[in-house]
Amino acid sequence: MNNIEVVEFVDVVVIGAGQAGLSSAYHLRRTGFEPDRDFVVLDHSPGPGGAWQFRWPSLTYGKVHGMYALPGMELTGADPGRPSSEVIAEYFDRYERAFDLRVRRPVDVRAVREGQEGRLLVESSAGTWSTRTLINATGTWDRPFWPRYPGQETFRGEQLHTVRYPGPERFAGQRVVVVGGGASGTQHLLEIAPYAAATTWVTRRPPVFREGPFDEGAGRAAVAMVEERVRQGLPPKSVVSVTGLPLNDAVRQGLADGVLDRQPMFERITPTGVQWSDGRHVEADVILWATGFRAAVDHLAPLRLREPGGGIRVEGTRAVADPRVHLVGYGPSASTIGANRAGRAAVRDIRRLLAEEPVAA
Repeated sequence: MNNIEVVEFVDVVVIGAGQAGLSSAYHLRRTGFEPDRDFVVLDHSPGPGGAWQFRWPSLTYGKVHGMYALPGMELTGADPGRPSSEVIAEYFDRYERAFDLRVRRPVDVRAVREGQEGRLLVESSAGTWSTRTLINATGTWDRPFWPRYPGQETFRGEQLHTVRYPGPERFAGQRVVVVGGGASGTQHLLEIAPYAAATTWVTRRPPVFREGPFDEGAGRAAVAMVEERVRQGLPPKSVVSVTGLPLNDAVRQGLADGVLDRQPMFERITPTGVQWSDGRHVEADVILWATGFRAAVDHLAPLRLREPGGGIRVEGTRAVADPRVHLVGYGPSASTIGANRAGRAAVRDIRRLLAEEPVAA
C-alpha cells in the first residue's frame, strides 16, 4: 500500500477550543472566514468546555473567579450551585453549535513546523494541515507545574496536583499540606479543612488579599501588568498572580478560623512530612501542589519562537519571531476577558497579513 499523506489546505488553523480558541473562531466566522474551507479548529479534549470540563465537582459555578461570557452570546441563568465543569461545558457546546464553528475533536497537535512556500505545517493525530497562519490557544491545563524540593522522592504519603484534585471528601481524616498561594490553593484549603484531620498552608510569598469587586477595569489593569513580561520574552505569569485573592466571606471565615494561616515555604520533604530550615517538622499524609501551570506550547518548538529569557516574545497577540503565529490566551490574554479581546485582535491582524501576502500557487 502507498502511504501517501493527505494534507488539507486552509488560511487559519486554531489550536484549542477553550475561551481563547472559541473567541478567535467566532471572530473568524464573523469576518467572513468559512469553517472547514478557510479555517479549522482543532481541540484535543473529548468534548466542549476547554479546561473547565476537567475541573473538580466541588468547584461550583458560583465559586468561579472572573468568568466572562464569550463574544456574541451571554451566559445567563446558570445555577451557582452546579459544578462549573457542567455549566461551562454546556455553554461552550451551545456556543459552538450556535455559530457553527465545527470544532474537530479529539485531535492532538504534535508539532507545528515550517512548510513549503511560506506556509506552516500542523501535524496532528487526525492528519496534517498546511496553513498560512496559526492561532495557538492551548492554554495551560495540560502543563501542571510541579516544584522540586529535596527529599521529595522519599515521601511515603501521596502527592498530587490541582489538575487531579478529586474533591474534599477524599481527604477525610488525613493530614494535608497544601502548597500554593493562588485561588486554587485557598479554595482547596477551605473545602478540605472540615474533612481533614489537619491542614497546613505553605506559600513562597505572603498572600495578598484584595477588597472590592473584580470588575472589567480591574481585569484590564491586571492584564497590563502581565504584558510587560511577555513583551520582554520572559515566561508569562498568570493574570491571577497579579490580581490578589478576593476577600470574600468564605476567605474571611477561613482567616478567622485559622485555616488560612499561611506558613513560609518548607526547606525539604521527609518520608513523613515537611521540614523547615529551623528544624520544625509537620507530619503529613498528603501534599497537594496547588502550584499552577505553564503555557502548553511545546508543539511550537520546531518554529524556534522562544527567547533567551525562556518565553515567547509577543506584541499584542503576534509572535515577534514569526508574524504568522498568534498566541491567544497566553500571558496577558490568559484571563477570560483577555482571551475575548485577544481573539478579536488576532483575527484583525491575520486579515491584514493575508490581504498583504499573495496565496502561493
